[in-house]
Amino acid sequence: MKVQSWDVDGVNRERAGSGKLYQEFLRVPSMSAGLYVLAAGSVDGQRPHNEDEMYYVVRGRARFQAANEKREVTAGSTIFVAARVEHRFYDIQEELAVLVFFAPAETE
Repeated sequence: MKVQSWDVDGVNRERAGSGKLYQEFLRVPSMSAGLYVLAAGSVDGQRPHNEDEMYYVVRGRARFQAANEKREVTAGSTIFVAARVEHRFYDIQEELAVLVFFAPAETE
């Protein structure tokens, strides 16, 4: 695969159809990517990952905590979290849709 492209709305339809919060759409050895969607008022139950991670907020409004650092996130926010750092979204005020990038590819 030299070039591939995705439409966020299409990935979201796949995710919604599966009933899952996270829909992976790319996996190569050096990285993986997916769409993570949390409903307003929901709880983010993720645990630290073994890979570095970057989030790009597509839409929504919430707060984010990584280690002892807290911040508000809205559409356009971009966040880097180093491997094995505790982190989560909370106080989700509007449905949150986030593109997630792992490097190297996420392990289960």
